[in-house]
Amino acid sequence: MADLDVLIVGAGISGLGAAYYLQREHPRKKYAILEARGAIGGTWDLFRYPGIRSDSDLHTFGYEFKPWRDEDSIAGAGKILAYLKETASEHGIDQAVRFNSKVVAAAWSSEHAHWTVEVEKNGERETVTCSWLFCAGGYYRYDEGYTPDFEGRERFQGQIVHPQHWPEDLDYAGKRVLVIGSGATAVTIVPAMAPQAGHVTMLQRTPTYVLPLPAQDPIRNLLCKVFSEERAFALTRRKNIVQQQLTWRFSQRFPNAARRLIRRFNAKLLPEGYPVDEHFNPPYNPWDQRLCVVPDGDLFKAISRGKASVVTDRISTFTETGVQLASGRTIDADIVITATGLNVQAFGGMTLTVDGETVNLPDTLAYKGMMLSGVPNFAYAIGYTNSSWTLKIGLLCEHFCRLLAHMDAHGHDTARPVVADPEAPTRPFLDFGAGYLQRVVDQLPRQGERAPWLTSMSYFSDVKLLRRLPVVDSELRFSHSRAVTPSGSPGR
Repeated sequence: MADLDVLIVGAGISGLGAAYYLQREHPRKKYAILEARGAIGGTWDLFRYPGIRSDSDLHTFGYEFKPWRDEDSIAGAGKILAYLKETASEHGIDQAVRFNSKVVAAAWSSEHAHWTVEVEKNGERETVTCSWLFCAGGYYRYDEGYTPDFEGRERFQGQIVHPQHWPEDLDYAGKRVLVIGSGATAVTIVPAMAPQAGHVTMLQRTPTYVLPLPAQDPIRNLLCKVFSEERAFALTRRKNIVQQQLTWRFSQRFPNAARRLIRRFNAKLLPEGYPVDEHFNPPYNPWDQRLCVVPDGDLFKAISRGKASVVTDRISTFTETGVQLASGRTIDADIVITATGLNVQAFGGMTLTVDGETVNLPDTLAYKGMMLSGVPNFAYAIGYTNSSWTLKIGLLCEHFCRLLAHMDAHGHDTARPVVADPEAPTRPFLDFGAGYLQRVVDQLPRQGERAPWLTSMSYFSDVKLLRRLPVVDSELRFSHSRAVTPSGSPGR
């Protein structure tokens, strides 16, 4: 008999959500959450750089079951973390978390129908067994960020900081700050540091689409005056879901029109004569990579006030006082911020084996965007890249709970996705052009060209697939071993 019915890996927004749905739908199942760090919150507890915030509205990025009550629709990490801690406390989920527990490996036994999970805790190894393993740790490494090899970096006499390892005592008042990067982290840091810094320069190799949105949702505020807070939240959430999906579909169908609209928004907020096409006109179409959101256009305001600037060029080498660019230009800096991205790590870097055979992730296909071909009783939670992450997490957790109910009702203890046509064409795990994914695309699972092996990025399609359609599928094989699935109260 396994120790737990379900072992959830990760106590961030996905893991806490999974725990809520599990104990709501299956209150007698035993579960625990393993968290490698010493606190809940995941991303929102880890990152401490100035201005860190969501780039999705919290009415959709937050949970469907817990209304977002703050007046800010796009909120900072402090408010998001408080929201997550409140959620965990309200539902007793925080009592199920085992901190400083990193999953190193997991081995599946078909004979016993359970996983034996190897955990590293405080320098020692221990094991726990579970009927289901649910990975909710996202897809990037928490212990290190990505920094390219910059020639001459050792010559620089100032301070170099990666946002993922932000020092609490960093003093940048009145100093020249160079932020290398053009993604969500860079466009957040620049306006946040600009008021105190002497000047902040954002150096990018390639422009990114930057979309200004109001920090507060005026329609939501109006709805709150007419309806109860819960009703206003539900209506705002529906509105924003539709808005996100329409924006993405419009960009996919009419990329040139979407490009012109975004450019118009940017030009309106920048000084007259500003070289918009040089710095804010990417060579790719909107949503080929994720759009960066700037609440109330704060990045453009910092540029207009002369507190920040953007340079589009490549670094030739670091110097003692800054960087020399490919164009020959130099940028002097006291502090360099390398907002150069993330290191992707599938399933927390754990090693998976099934009946003694190591699972080679590139040989597997993603089933319904939540399981892997040939790997029994293993689920994962990865959200949308084209809208709020948590929208998909909620649907995946609902489907997972429905799957457990089906297995209980029919006496199954094992569910294993099996590809009917191994020769069918495949695609990358996520159809997304971000550099941090492209660097490791050959190390990740694949997806297919058809359901259930196609990972949908459409919320409305997923509502049908994950919430409404049966969990039974011809390519999901159920079986029963001699093992007995335990039941009891949640593991707290």
